Amino acid sequence: MHDIEPFFKWRSYYIASEDTKSPFYKRQYNEFSFTNKIYNYFIHPQWDSIGSPTMYAKILFVDYNETIAVIELIGEWNDLLHNDIMFLKRELIDKLVFQGIHKFILLCDNVLNFHGDDDSYYEEWWEDVKEEGGWIAFLNLRDHIVNEMQRISAQYYVNFGENFNEINWQLFLPKVLIKNVESQIYNQTKQLDY
Repeated sequence: MHDIEPFFKWRSYYIASEDTKSPFYKRQYNEFSFTNKIYNYFIHPQWDSIGSPTMYAKILFVDYNETIAVIELIGEWNDLLHNDIMFLKRELIDKLVFQGIHKFILLCDNVLNFHGDDDSYYEEWWEDVKEEGGWIAFLNLRDHIVNEMQRISAQYYVNFGENFNEINWQLFLPKVLIKNVESQIYNQTKQLDY
């Protein structure tokens, strides 16, 4: 796991540690010392702690004018034992919402497992963003994670599933990815209206 770096090809567009509004502003990284772990496995030092012992994040892109953030995750998403959604919501999402962010894309390629508890934090997150025309999308969830998220009814608050798992986001520039995700959300909403 120590070889898995956060996606770095968008650094010319955004760097969280240089953004005065970011929760990770002025964060310094030691490229030679691996200190963060998920279970017994060291992870790359570029990942940011959100307080969870099993999940880390990296803000890859923020556009305050468009009120959108793209966040990459790594680890095990464990709401049952560690209440990871609480850490994600309180330590990262709430701080971005406070700065005016209402649209969230979470890149979940490196989320290996999900253990759900209930949907209350997902519902709270949805309530925080919906009045401003916001939305939440999870990309590239593994099939067993999709099943578990559906079991706790997260689909009522978060966009995820087949259409969102077919987006090869690494090939896009941030604005193109955002338009692609917004198009999927619009198409999904349009289908639900019939």
